[in-house]
Amino acid sequence: MDQKREIEDIKGNKKQLGCLGCAIQNGEVESPGGSIASTKYFDAHQDYEIPIPGFVILASKRHLQSIDEFIEEERLDFIEFLCRLRKTMRQAFDVQVIYLIQEEDTSHHFHVWIFPRYDWMVEKFGKKIQSVRPIMEYARENMKTSENLKKVDEAMEKMKTYF
Repeated sequence: MDQKREIEDIKGNKKQLGCLGCAIQNGEVESPGGSIASTKYFDAHQDYEIPIPGFVILASKRHLQSIDEFIEEERLDFIEFLCRLRKTMRQAFDVQVIYLIQEEDTSHHFHVWIFPRYDWMVEKFGKKIQSVRPIMEYARENMKTSENLKKVDEAMEKMKTYF
């Protein structure tokens, strides 16, 4: 059983949770704005904690840690869904560069960050992978404004229309 920790969503709501992915799948919490799109094996939603418009989490519906644990159907579904999400981000709000990040040493189950790279990020933090954590901390501390949360919601709704 995962050890519980306090998690704060992008709107400031706090909750004690173990595995965030399981909590979302079990309906204990809802990702901000709900699901963008879903398949038999995966769900895509706005990041729960970081209020960056278009920061999408592609998560497995079942609890596993690594891509090598996928069954064949999951492997095929994953790549197809990931490609559709990426194309949607490009079409919906002109995101030209993303970082795909997957960590196996997380307490949550398998998920991939589809992290959009906006001009303000490059100008303020640079292009390297090391810039992602400082960007996330900046967003967590400075972007929970009603104006930005509206942009987050608009990005999710726009992506939903492409599915």
